[in-house]
This record gives sequence, C-alpha cells and structure tokens, in this order.
Amino acid sequence: MQTKTRINTGVAAAGALALMLTGCAGSSADTDSSSLTIGTMTVPQSLDPAEAMGSAMPYFQAVYDTLVKREPDGGYAPMLATGWTYDESLTELTLTLREDVTFDDGTPFDAEAVKANLERFRDGGGGQAQTMALLEEVEVVDATTAVLHLEQPNPAMVFYLSDAAGLMANPAAFDGDSLTTDPDGTGPYELDSGRTAVGTTWVYTRADGYWGEELPYDEVAINLFDNENAIVNGVRTGQINAALLQDVDQQAVAESDPEVQTQPQAIDYQGIILFDRDGHITPELAEPGVRQAINHAVDRETMLEQLRNGQGETTNQIFGPQTDAYDPELDSYYDHDPERARELLADAGYPDGFALTLPRMSEIVSDPLATSLQSDLADVGIDLTWDNLDSGSALNSIFTEQAYPGMVMNNAQPAEDWVTTVELVLPGTFNFFGTTDETVQELTRAIQTSPEGEAADQARELNRHLVEQGWFVPFYRMTFLHVSDGTVDVEPQSGMAVPALYNYAPAE
Repeated sequence: MQTKTRINTGVAAAGALALMLTGCAGSSADTDSSSLTIGTMTVPQSLDPAEAMGSAMPYFQAVYDTLVKREPDGGYAPMLATGWTYDESLTELTLTLREDVTFDDGTPFDAEAVKANLERFRDGGGGQAQTMALLEEVEVVDATTAVLHLEQPNPAMVFYLSDAAGLMANPAAFDGDSLTTDPDGTGPYELDSGRTAVGTTWVYTRADGYWGEELPYDEVAINLFDNENAIVNGVRTGQINAALLQDVDQQAVAESDPEVQTQPQAIDYQGIILFDRDGHITPELAEPGVRQAINHAVDRETMLEQLRNGQGETTNQIFGPQTDAYDPELDSYYDHDPERARELLADAGYPDGFALTLPRMSEIVSDPLATSLQSDLADVGIDLTWDNLDSGSALNSIFTEQAYPGMVMNNAQPAEDWVTTVELVLPGTFNFFGTTDETVQELTRAIQTSPEGEAADQARELNRHLVEQGWFVPFYRMTFLHVSDGTVDVEPQSGMAVPALYNYAPAE
C-alpha cells in the first residue's frame, strides 16, 4: 500500500462560486457531550455524492465513507479500500476493498459499486467531476479488487479518492434523484429526515451496525447561517459547539471572549488569477513585464494589515507551505515597488499604462479591497475598472463567455502539488485560454510521470518559473479561526479550511 504524509483538499473555485451562502440559524445545540452542532455558511446543492464539493464534505462524510480516508495531518489511511498500488506506468491503480460492508438496504459494497460510483462521478457533471477526467474505466477483477485504468498518470488520484470522488453511494439508488435528499451510503450516520429542514439544519443520527470505528457523537447537526456574526453569537451562547470563522472582525470578537476556544489556521490565499496571459482580451497582459509590473504595484503588506488586521502571510506563489513546490523565498519575490513597476511597463511598450477591466463579486471583493487595488494600480498607470456581477451571472460571464482577462479569487493551497497544477496551471477551468510554454510543458510532464516523491525539484522549478513570469498575482494567505464553545476539541485538516467530520471530539 502506498502512503503519503502530506495531502490536502483543493476545491475547484468555479464550483465553490456556485455554492449558495444563504440560510438562517437552526436548532439549538444539545449541551450533552453525545451531541455535536456545527455552524457553517456552506450549503451543499444536494446530498448526492456526484455533486459533492470539498468545502461541503462534512455533510457527506456523515452518511458516506470514502475509499481512502484522509487523516488530520494529511496522511492517507484505509477506509473502504484497505490498500492501493500503482503499476510501473502509473496508469493502473489497483484497489483492495473491504468485504464486510453493506449499504442501508443490505446491498454489498464491492468492486461493482466502486465502478458504478467512480464512472458516474466522472460523467455526472458535478463541480468536482473533472478530478476523474483521466479515468478511462474501472475494471472489476473480483468482489474485493478494482483496477482504475487511467488515460495518463495522475499523481493526485489517491487524494481524489479521499475527497468527493471517493464517496461511495448505493448504486441501487442511482435511478432518479432520491440521493438529493435521501442519502444511501455506508457511513457512520443516517440523515434524520424528520428533523432536517434543508436550507436551515441537517440532523444525523448514529447508524446501527456501522462497520467501522464509531465516532464519539450519537448525533450531529449542521446548522446553516447567512452571516458570521450570528455564528459567533451561537458559539458564545452554546447554540453551536464549533465553527470556522473567516471574517477578521468576527475573529476578534471570538478571541475577546474567554469562554470561546480558538485555533488559527493559515489556509486559503487571495489574489488575482490572470487568465489572459496570451493577450486575447487585454493585449498588454501577453508581456511578462506587464504581469510583473502588476505584481510590483500591489502593496501586499498594507492590504494585509488594513483589510485583514494583519491576520495572514503575504505571498507571491500559488503553492502552499505543505507542498514540495513551495519556496519561502518566493513569498517575497515581488516587493512593493511602484517605480520598478513603471519601468517594466515602459520597457514593455506601455509607458502611459493601460486599461484593465476585472469582474467583481462583493462576496469576494469587498469595497476596501476594490479601492485598494484600484489605487495601487493607478499609481503605476493602470486604470482598473470593476464590473459588478452577482453570483448568479458570474460563472457564465467569467468561465463560459470568457469575458474577462482575470479575476480576484480565494483559492485553497493544497499540499498536493498536482492538484494545484491541474486546477491552475494546465489548460482547463482557470486556464481557459490554454496558456503554456516549453518550460511549463516540460516540468508538468516530469511531475506527472514521476513516481511519488521523485519530482520535488521539478515542482519547485515550475513554481519559480510561474512566479518569475507573473502568471498570477497572489496577495496573502489568510488566517482562518476554528472556534468552539469549550465542549469540543477541533483538529484542523491539513490543506483544508473545513475540518473533516472525523476531527471533532468531546473536550477532555
């Protein structure tokens, strides 16, 4: 069996934008330590695992097991699969499966179920379906052996099997849309439909005869809120046992209460993804010097201090500290140097600057952030105009119509190099113009085809090349805050803002 000591979850940002951030407070938390209530602003589109997203995983982990379990430190552990091995070509991944597991109706979990789930996930069009794009077919060798045949090597495949793609549902429930509200898996809990109000609260009760190790709570409730102020009040009054806070003002409120337990975690980064590095929409961006000038123009330290009260770490790289690609020196590769930015623009043939239009969603780009970027870029001659979009039209305008040369986004920094490479570097959702060069092609090919742990040098070289060429304009890694009412211990999940459901336990 292969193992890895570092791993993460990366959520495709296009799918993350589609997540609804609406709702209201649900039922009060039971103060009994056998009950856990989690507060959140993330809501799943359905409970069908074909539509699962990383940020909504706790909803799914309650009722579905994954093929591979991801431990809090990012390591892999057996779950429904007890072992996994690659062939020499890295295009065949053999899974050994448990033989003592059944779905709710008694249907056995076996290799046929794995085949049905993985191929359905690949073809289902969900927000994470692209993670199985290289899966050609699943071969059923026998009831406890399945072989995943890949079109090309995929160094992140085991990671994906510990994420949304690895959630296993009963194939007998695939017809129709019953899984949307009536999940059928092998997980540690069952959805209590009588006490669940979709859009407000989801209640799960312990499943009888669960095959694995029981989680410490008899009952888990996930309550949906539309603002973090309400979440903080819920934690302070005991209505909520645990939650994650992203807003720095609400973090400060939580930290000021001695009854609230807090634990910081630096996880996502915020910055500009430049789609148009070939100059299709904004010709100036085809020049590396222009992209470098934008990086020099941004005053990251001031932004971090004023917009996030200093809660985070400035960075110039898209790869996070847990990756092989990460280089601490690249966090400060571009200092704030307007004079140098103006020189680079002049050298590129734009001494008078140019006009740049970016989309703006208020959920991501606040008024202070919008003003800060406009001011910084104006100082070097770049006239930034914001097009205000609502969340309903943003996806179509940005990713379907491809109407903008870039956008400000919050992105995960996964600990798996290949996840970041696929999502942000290779042609796809966030490189929809297919920008590449010989260096990127050579290095990504080496990373993709090398055995685990043998392409660290190439990953770092790729990272440095992307930074030097100004492919992206990261601002800072943001510090999020795990909070609890003191009755529960929360263990952060490596590379993932939202803890796995397995990471909660009664406080000692």
